Amino acid sequence: LHTLEDLEQRGHIKLSIVPIDEDGNVIISELENLLSSHDNSFVSLMHANNEVGNILPINEVGALCKKYNAIFHSDTVQSVGHYEHNLEQEHVDFITCAAHKFHGPKGVGALYINSRIKVRPFITGGPQERNMRGGTENVYGIVGLAKALEIAHRDMETDRTKIESVKNYMAEQIKEHLPEATFNGGCMNDGLYTVLNVCLPSNSMAEMMIYNLDIAGVGVSGGSACSSGSNTGSHVLNALKVDSSRPSIRFSFSKFNTKEEVDYAVSKLKEMYTVNA
Repeated sequence: LHTLEDLEQRGHIKLSIVPIDEDGNVIISELENLLSSHDNSFVSLMHANNEVGNILPINEVGALCKKYNAIFHSDTVQSVGHYEHNLEQEHVDFITCAAHKFHGPKGVGALYINSRIKVRPFITGGPQERNMRGGTENVYGIVGLAKALEIAHRDMETDRTKIESVKNYMAEQIKEHLPEATFNGGCMNDGLYTVLNVCLPSNSMAEMMIYNLDIAGVGVSGGSACSSGSNTGSHVLNALKVDSSRPSIRFSFSKFNTKEEVDYAVSKLKEMYTVNA
């Protein structure tokens, strides 16, 4: 998003933002309106949102882009290694992935480019990677990515069942012990099964919540909506019009998480609200 905003500021492109509905889903009819009224379009949409877990109907968008002869890039960082991708059916021109999202090494990723698309190399000067990226390859990273992806696909269904069980258990425990809590976006409605974004009740220690959880050994990420001019907060939660007076935190899950860890995390959340009761 920031890259596109920068390109627009430089006068290289005209940027249009596709509207979303109240749950954070891309409105497909609005995308078609944009495509039908613009030539030479490049569509870039996340397959799975990293904050709230909404999943794009990638086949439908791909078919629409094909209909209007638009180039389609999808950020699939959150879904590669967790969902199957049939590139013949999805009609995508570019997808991206990052190894650390499926337990591979950090600092290495992959870009798929459809053979019908001809692009100029970003880094020139060498014949590496089919003349597409000059410079010595990160062999260890590449091998690590490939092996991690192989394992992720081999165990995909087993891992998904376990992760969904842990995530759903956490949602149940949060609703039981903090009944005023709600869930943001599509994380509980057929969304990404590795993400749970929770909008918690107002708390005088909201700004310290992530820090206190970290001290307690609970790793979460923030991203609360914010209405102040100096701190814009999460653009995703702002787009969803999430109550800016309530803290929102994201829990992420992997095959290594357990229900015992959920119990511990929820107990630490309860302590924060008990202290401030």
